[in-house]
Amino acid sequence: MILTDDQRALRDTARRFAEQKLLPDYQKREKSERLDRNLVREMGELGLIAPDLPEQYGGLGASGLTTGILIEQVGWGDINVSYVPLMASLTGKVIAAHAKPALAEYWLPRMIRGESIVALGLTEPRGGSDAANLVLKARRDGDSWVLNGEKTSISFADQADAIVLFARTGAVEDGARGISAFLVPLTLPGVQRTHFNDSGSKIIGRGSVFFDDVRIPADHLLGDENKGFVQVMQGFDYSRVLIALQCIGSAQASLDEAWAYTKERMAFGAPLAQYQGVSFPLAEYDTLIAATRQLCYHALELRDAGEAHTAEAAMVKWLGPKTSVDTIHQCLLTFGHYGWSMDLPHQQRLRDVMGLEIGDGTAQVMKLIVARERAGRIAVQYAKDSKR
Repeated sequence: MILTDDQRALRDTARRFAEQKLLPDYQKREKSERLDRNLVREMGELGLIAPDLPEQYGGLGASGLTTGILIEQVGWGDINVSYVPLMASLTGKVIAAHAKPALAEYWLPRMIRGESIVALGLTEPRGGSDAANLVLKARRDGDSWVLNGEKTSISFADQADAIVLFARTGAVEDGARGISAFLVPLTLPGVQRTHFNDSGSKIIGRGSVFFDDVRIPADHLLGDENKGFVQVMQGFDYSRVLIALQCIGSAQASLDEAWAYTKERMAFGAPLAQYQGVSFPLAEYDTLIAATRQLCYHALELRDAGEAHTAEAAMVKWLGPKTSVDTIHQCLLTFGHYGWSMDLPHQQRLRDVMGLEIGDGTAQVMKLIVARERAGRIAVQYAKDSKR
């Protein structure tokens, strides 16, 4: 794939930012368990947040492929920081397409400049991947909506300024057809937030968000009432590919460090790179990462061309995190006892990337999506019918 001049320029800007500002303090930031908002604003000033959003709001109107290339480079320096532009692209696209003009004009420029973070509120305690089985309730009351319920496993739960929230506005038996989407500022009365003690991605701050009679204006509805799930879920194919690319960026950083180590480290009178037992596993994983990257690019090119890419997005969502975890693990082993030390970043990358084998859709759910796309509804319908 040959990049355009604009893509190359944005990639190089993202890489310099990753090398100079992200990678050196990658492990130090974990101890704070907070996102550095000054760093986020600096990303915004460089045009590294949601370049795919419309120019009228401060975006670049760039392609999905360009955005994926950027996120991979930021992920090379710090996979957690790369979640900021990823989330801005996902929620920003929803706001740009479905919010009232005044709401979009307020939030989108702030998101692009790195001044505001908007989270995504989908998962609830009773079901993670069963996203259509929501119970958080939105009740219409005159010129307002009143929200009651809980969202859990929410990225940036205790740090986000607002949330794109999915709530039930129809009957429970309506399933996905009774769900609406809202843009909810998280500074409103009745909002409470928690911070989970996770194994990795600590600066993102996953947690729960509780809504107790939270009142929002009626014009904070995104899209059509009872159709929010169907309208908004179309963007998840896009975000699945971007997630795979942020994982690949992190794995590539470990590969780069491991290759450099094999050239510098001497054993039995020769560099480690001379021993096939050391170099061949790295060569294998370098190949797998390169192949996964190309499938990601292919999925984004399909998206940019307006073609179906649901299967490809699901493929890379399970393949990207898994291959990246395996790659980082091998890189850690390449460093021997030194790799087991907390002084090197591989152990943190392993924990950070592993979380994305779970979040935003497990491998099993992604494979179910691929099967459905390839074989049709028969791939999932029989199991449902057999339970009746």
